[in-house]
Amino acid sequence: MNIIEANGIKKGFPQPDGATFWALKGIDLTVPQGKLTILRGRSGSGKTTMMNILGALDPPTEGRVIFDGNDITDWGDQQRTLLRRKNIGFIFQSVALISMMNAYENVEYALRLAGIRGNRRERVDECLALVGLTGRKNHMPSEMSGGEQQRVAIARAIAHKPKILFADEPTAELDTNTGLMVMKIFKDLVEKENITVVMTTHDVGLMELGDVVYQIEAGELVNGTDGEE
Repeated sequence: MNIIEANGIKKGFPQPDGATFWALKGIDLTVPQGKLTILRGRSGSGKTTMMNILGALDPPTEGRVIFDGNDITDWGDQQRTLLRRKNIGFIFQSVALISMMNAYENVEYALRLAGIRGNRRERVDECLALVGLTGRKNHMPSEMSGGEQQRVAIARAIAHKPKILFADEPTAELDTNTGLMVMKIFKDLVEKENITVVMTTHDVGLMELGDVVYQIEAGELVNGTDGEE
C-alpha cells in the first residue's frame, strides 16, 4: 500500500529574463507505507524540491499528489497546514532546536503546538527513549553534541505520531558513526512505530539501508530500486 503517489510532478521557478527554470521535469514515484524511502541526488538535483512537494510544503507547478488517498494538489495553505500538523513530521539539516529549552521541553513544546492534550509527559519520555536520550532529557542544546541534537529533533518530529516523517539530509553534518546511528533510529521507527520515513541524501553509502531508493539527477528520475527485490 502506498501512502503517497506522485504523478507527472514538475516544478518551475520564474527567472528574471522571463524564462522558467524547471527544478523538476516530470517525476512519477510512489512512497510505500511503513517503509524507508530514500531520495538520492547531488546538490541541486531537485531532491529537496521533490520532498517539499511530497510533504505538502509546496505545490507542484504541474502534476498530481495523492496523500493517503486524498488528492492534495489543489489544497490551499490552511488545508496543507492542518495536514502537516496532524500527519507529517519534518527533520531538516539545520536542527533548529529552541536554545532556551532542554531536550524534554523541546519535544513537549512540539506536542503543545500540535494541540495534543492529556499525558504529554509519557509521550515525551517514550520518544526520547526511542532515540536513546532518556538520560539527557534535562540537557540544553548547547550541552549536547550534533548527533544528540539531531536525535532530539527526531523525537520532536515524531512526538505527535505522524503517519510519515520527512528528513532532509539528516546525516549531512554528522560523522559516519553518528550518521549510521541516526539511520538505525529511522529503521526502528519504521518497525516499532509504523512510521513511514522519506529522507534525502547525497551519500552513496546510505542507499543500501533504504527499502526503496530513487535517484534524481537534474530534475529527472534516473532510477528507482525496491529494496525488497
